[in-house]
Amino acid sequence: MAGRRRLDQVDAMRPLKQVGVVSTHTIITFAPVGAAVLSNATLLLLHVSREVFFFISACMLTYAYAGLQRAGWGTFYWRRFVSVGVPYLCWNLIYFLWFPYVLHNASYTATPSMALAHFGHLLEVGYNQLYFLIVIMEFYLLFPLVLWLLRRTKGHHGLVLAAAVAAQFAMSIGMHWKLLPDVVVAYGQENAACYVLYLLGGAIVAFHLSDVHDWVVRNAPLVVFLTVASAVFAEGVYFLSREGFTHILGYGSDPFQPSVIPFNVCVIALGYLAGMYLVRPWRSRRTKAAVRIGSDNAYGIYLAQMIFITSLGALGWKTFVGRAPFWVWLPLTVAIAYLGGIVLTALLARTPLAVPLTGRKQVPWSTLLPRRVREPEAEPVPAGVADGASDTASAGTPAMAGAASPVTQSESATLAGTTTDQNGT
Repeated sequence: MAGRRRLDQVDAMRPLKQVGVVSTHTIITFAPVGAAVLSNATLLLLHVSREVFFFISACMLTYAYAGLQRAGWGTFYWRRFVSVGVPYLCWNLIYFLWFPYVLHNASYTATPSMALAHFGHLLEVGYNQLYFLIVIMEFYLLFPLVLWLLRRTKGHHGLVLAAAVAAQFAMSIGMHWKLLPDVVVAYGQENAACYVLYLLGGAIVAFHLSDVHDWVVRNAPLVVFLTVASAVFAEGVYFLSREGFTHILGYGSDPFQPSVIPFNVCVIALGYLAGMYLVRPWRSRRTKAAVRIGSDNAYGIYLAQMIFITSLGALGWKTFVGRAPFWVWLPLTVAIAYLGGIVLTALLARTPLAVPLTGRKQVPWSTLLPRRVREPEAEPVPAGVADGASDTASAGTPAMAGAASPVTQSESATLAGTTTDQNGT
């Protein structure tokens, strides 16, 4: 099967998604107790970053490997191990060493047995945000079954999606009200079954990407309206439950709350529209450069974000947070962690540690600073062609046909949101 084209609009979703991830961990780390109502209401919606992450990863993996045959599975799993398994092991080790030996605020290395037990626990559940990778690796193991299912149910993917929706609501209800066995609830966030709609839904969308693209672009106002309406609904449930009116639809800022599922789905569609907006041909060089930098370093931002967030905490950042308003300290903290992740990733990607610490292949130091490229002169427009013709064509072009950039070889792309390599090669 021929290699797939790179999807620029999905690339552009990656840095947007990471803003949500970094914001979530910033609020969890620094939100003052007195601002719990506001911070929890914000977290309720920000938790969508995990669902977007899983959806894009599953969609792009399926998009790249939909035609994979049995002979290619060995290469497939080796590449997944290099791009996800190795960074998972390396960053768990980094965070294990970070707190006692850099920040000097951990006691789990008091004895070798304590240190070994703690590191084993990190590998089991992942440090903080790294559980995302556990879920993705579980999906990798199930991927042959997913492909078999979608191939056998060709023409009936709507029914499969409906079953995934029902299963997602059932899992969310079971997790939220703790109706499932204790062990399932305890390891809920590391359990791929708790994200079945986003993983299986992403795979289904990959089989119908052009049709989904056309529908989302054609119904952009509806997508925006439904996103706002579903956000209002989720927040309404939150505040109604907080005031004691009802808990029937959920309570608190639990990410497994059933009331946020419609919002999660709408945000995925809205994020796709935002990606389309950012990669329009007439965007400025600065906008294009910012999107490309954010996309190239998105995986590294995700992996390294807690280095910067915990460093700010060790430097007394909570004192500033306690005095500054929410709308000041939150974007400032997110910007520090986000930009710090970009710089660190860009540097690591130019060292022999590029693959294990960024999931990217090593690139030359000469590419660190972007070079100014002269824009090609516009070709004359033939007489009789309307000024808006190119805009209309761009908006209606199917996703797979409209992506013009060439396929690259970065092994982290499936996880981070772009397809990169040929099936089974």
